[in-house]
Amino acid sequence: MKRRRRNTATPTKIRPVLAEKKPETEFRISKPKPKMKLTILWILIAVVILVSGGYLIHLSQDLPSLTKLENIDPALATKVYSEDGEIIESFYQKNRTITPYNRFPEELITCLLATEDRRFFNHWGVNVLSGFRSVYVNLTHFAIVEGSSTLTMQLARNLYFGLERTWARKIKEILTTIQIERTYSKKEIIEMYLNIMFFGSNSYGIQAGSRRFFSKDVEELTTEDCALLVGVLQAQTLYNPLNNPERAIKRRNEVLGNLVEVGYISKATYDSLAAIPLQLDPSSEKDKIAPYFSEYVRQQLNQLQDSLNVNVYEDGLRVYTTLNTKIQHYMNRAIAEEMPLLQARALRKKEIVRFKKQIVDSLGTDSLFNEMTTVQIAFICIDPSNGHILGMVGGRDFAKYKFNRATQAPRQPGSAFKPFVYTAAIDNGYSPADEFLNQPFVEINDDGTRWTPHNYDNTVSGYMSLREGLRRSKNLVAIRLIREITPKLVAGYAKRMGLSTRMRPVSSLALGTSEVKPIELVAAYGVFSNNGVYVKPMSITKIEDKTGNVIYKNRSIGREVLSPETTQIMNNMLQDVVNHGTGYRVRRDFEFYESAGGKTGTTNNYTDAWFVGFTPHLASGVWVGFDNPSLSLGSGETGARAALPFWAKFMKTVYDSLDFPAKKFAESPNVVKIQICKSTKKLITNYCPEPIEELFNLKFVPTEVCDEHEGPQSVRRERRKRF
Repeated sequence: MKRRRRNTATPTKIRPVLAEKKPETEFRISKPKPKMKLTILWILIAVVILVSGGYLIHLSQDLPSLTKLENIDPALATKVYSEDGEIIESFYQKNRTITPYNRFPEELITCLLATEDRRFFNHWGVNVLSGFRSVYVNLTHFAIVEGSSTLTMQLARNLYFGLERTWARKIKEILTTIQIERTYSKKEIIEMYLNIMFFGSNSYGIQAGSRRFFSKDVEELTTEDCALLVGVLQAQTLYNPLNNPERAIKRRNEVLGNLVEVGYISKATYDSLAAIPLQLDPSSEKDKIAPYFSEYVRQQLNQLQDSLNVNVYEDGLRVYTTLNTKIQHYMNRAIAEEMPLLQARALRKKEIVRFKKQIVDSLGTDSLFNEMTTVQIAFICIDPSNGHILGMVGGRDFAKYKFNRATQAPRQPGSAFKPFVYTAAIDNGYSPADEFLNQPFVEINDDGTRWTPHNYDNTVSGYMSLREGLRRSKNLVAIRLIREITPKLVAGYAKRMGLSTRMRPVSSLALGTSEVKPIELVAAYGVFSNNGVYVKPMSITKIEDKTGNVIYKNRSIGREVLSPETTQIMNNMLQDVVNHGTGYRVRRDFEFYESAGGKTGTTNNYTDAWFVGFTPHLASGVWVGFDNPSLSLGSGETGARAALPFWAKFMKTVYDSLDFPAKKFAESPNVVKIQICKSTKKLITNYCPEPIEELFNLKFVPTEVCDEHEGPQSVRRERRKRF
């Protein structure tokens, strides 16, 4: 019997009856072999590397160049210095001053590193561990919500990339950070950081922040000051101590706590420092000693910057000026003491009271009235020998009134113009002894109207000498004089002596009816002090770039406009005004006894009041009035009453406080003092009862001898006249 063979094959799986029919062609996917897996992995890695590399190359196109990184040049404030070395102003788009590392207090560096980057000296610009943590958090949120910026990364961001929160910006920041770390030392990076960062309140850099909040230089900062400034960096608005003092204190104490954590201070020290209240001493516009002068300098810099190829607001220039801070301080003080008195008197005048009623009735408020009735002032002090502007005030409040009345406001000078009339006469052969009739007259104007001038006090007399006419400021004498020598001649002398405004060549020019700028009038009076030489006023002496190279140097521009003889005679006549005339209050009420000449000025209806004067060292002048020329300071507010006190108080303080070298007014050998008869103004005889001394230019010395007093009988006749 044949034995059946056993089938050991695996039984065939039975297909279900309803199963689909097997397709004619069957595709089978075989599993990849191990070598193929490895190849695919490497391909993927290569693709990632290529894509990433390409992306990095793309991003790197916008990175700062190596040259730019090696020459980091942030915008710096231009500093303006006074004659005596004080910083009086800064001009900037970003208020920043570069401060070297060696001026940083140790506490400042420690506060900074303990708060912002404790591993600063141990990494190469990027803190890898904290970086991975931030990347994980940002990826899980699909956005940049947490940073891990080192000090150098913050520096790179502030220098080049701003605050945009994108992956592209972050990668660029990291690449630039690495390059900065390769280019600079750690100390250099700290120095740049503290000079670049924004500290709030328009303060860029640690020096600006220190000045803004504490009015201190960096090296003067205390530990708590340093902690506050470092704390501000996290959020300049939120932690600004001026606006949010409570938050600022809390943040400051957090920074102090960081000092405890790094072992720089003890807990006990922390407790004492944290208990200290904010001790701010903020600087402000009101603290600036000479804002009108500084603005005048800024306008001149704007005119120079194209020719010098500089940017005044970014290039960190050092501008050296003529201002003397002591003289400016005394000027400010004189105004502060005298202005309230003048303002109070002006508001009590009938004219102003009536004006207030009109304004209030029409508008229902007195705010406009208060603005319009603020007495304004222009005050200038110049060194006449070189034209240096030593002090300048252009108004009551620069924050409110940017308009500089000292340099920009033409006003009628009144009798302060009369010295130009007398100068023209003396320079053309007249003497102080020459006489003109002090009597009224009528002049017919071109339009047929009548002009009947009169003296301020409405008095008249007979003949009066030019010396006495100037000393007593007699209008009728000045007008008769200008009519004889012609207004055109006088206008020419005014132009020659530095007045640039239009001089109308009419008889009323003698009374100062043509407007002048205060700075030009003062400079013109400086001619009388400077032996006939006019020197154009100047404010800038030199400009240096940020490295100390002199890029601009100014020099005094002077020209002789009067002969020494004319100058000496006019100087002497104007001294007589101060010693015995309308300017006598300088001596009597303010006890200013230095050699000085000057002249008061008052315009119609007491609209403008002036006093302009000079000494051997200084020429200075004051204008006071309202901006609206239709308003009056009030009856009686003459130059002697309203303006002279500012000048006299200022000059008295200046000479009492400053040590001027001994100096006298120049004298010419061609000016002689001769005795003449008081009544005839001729050379005296032995019988002239009242001989007087007068100055004469040798070219115009009188030659006629008195013919009224030739013997004893003439003396008796003269005595009978007098009694």
